[in-house]
Amino acid sequence: MRLAVQNKEILKLALPISLSIAIPQLNFLTNTAFLGRLGERELGVNGIAGIYYLILSMIGYGLSSGVQIQMARRAGEGNSERLTATLTNGAMLSVLVSLCLMLISMWMAPVIFGLSLNDPENITTSIDYLFVRLWGLPFLLLTQLFNSFFISIHKSRFLIYGSLAVTLTTIAFDYLLIFGNWGFPVLGLKGSAIASCLGELAGTLTMSLIFYFHKFYKPYPVLKYLQFDVALSKRSLKVAAPLIVQFLFSIGGWQIFFIYVEHLGNKELAASQILRSIFGVVSIGTWALATTCNTMVSHKIGAGKQDEVIDLIIKVGKLSFCYVLAVGCLLLLFSENFLALYRDDESLIALATPSLRVIVIATLVMSLATVAFNGVVGTGNTLINLTIEVTCVFIYLIYCYIIIQKMKLPLYWAWGSEFVYWGCLLVISTAYLRSGRWKGKII
Repeated sequence: MRLAVQNKEILKLALPISLSIAIPQLNFLTNTAFLGRLGERELGVNGIAGIYYLILSMIGYGLSSGVQIQMARRAGEGNSERLTATLTNGAMLSVLVSLCLMLISMWMAPVIFGLSLNDPENITTSIDYLFVRLWGLPFLLLTQLFNSFFISIHKSRFLIYGSLAVTLTTIAFDYLLIFGNWGFPVLGLKGSAIASCLGELAGTLTMSLIFYFHKFYKPYPVLKYLQFDVALSKRSLKVAAPLIVQFLFSIGGWQIFFIYVEHLGNKELAASQILRSIFGVVSIGTWALATTCNTMVSHKIGAGKQDEVIDLIIKVGKLSFCYVLAVGCLLLLFSENFLALYRDDESLIALATPSLRVIVIATLVMSLATVAFNGVVGTGNTLINLTIEVTCVFIYLIYCYIIIQKMKLPLYWAWGSEFVYWGCLLVISTAYLRSGRWKGKII
């Protein structure tokens, strides 16, 4: 598979991925807006428990990213048999990991929330929400693996259909179950959790049907490799484990951030949940381009074209920066209108507006940092990724502890932590890529 370092080739792969990310963000935006109408507490609790669930999902994403790196390398080598074996084994690992995470969370989550949150009602509501939400985890991890497979074989357009199925199902059941429309019971926050689980089930079913009806089982006969391959599993985990730990640190930092914000008050917590949703909207194109960079870098190395890697990363970075600049300008111009979509509360909008401006500017740094970091991921040297991530999160948490927990400065100072994290990530990732130490890595 030949990939030219041209903007049109980058966009050809990135646009379907972008749509597949945009559709779930629409889901997240709609869900946040529904809960915003329900109440400030529900909105804030969704932020705390939602971040915890995001940590679990990112463990799965780390696993699928590690498998994706291997599948993309096999695709670059033209080795479809090993690619198929990697996919099948990855599916088995995903199910196993998801079940382990569910059991650990049912034991650990009450302890974590009980020790870290100040408001007893927030503790109880967060646990109740999470215990329902966990049942969607196996389906989420399988869908992530399907996405990685289609990206690695350059069929990223199929990601759109899975994302669309998740989003439409979730929004429909949010509408029915949160407020009890069309004769359904009024379940509030619990209804939101059930709707999300049903959405993730719909995503897995959709991706499975795509694999079957488009006859991908012919070039990639998954049924031929149903026996668990211990050696391949170890190799997959060796690549994925540092990514999993990396994502644990990355999103775990956000969990601590939201716990600190909860100590400031429920209104600050509710505002931060809205801001998290907006952050996701701004970063849609950036994450798509970063995933594209990851895959294309792995393809280039697999095809023996290491000299083209830096040029590729620079071109993807420029596209990412231009995208964020355009979206950020729109958000700055219409910030109050956008915030009002979530909750029509003047005091909440006034509290969130300065932080929104900070976030928009910080995403300009993120647009470059995410691409550079995923360029490092694509080289397959995941221990380096882990080292970079741990370093950046450590500095980020020091900032959060001093600014939020100790000094209790206004909310926009808290969100200034995004500058600290993304700035560190950009500097360290760029330095590693320019050093050339990634060349010759075998996975």
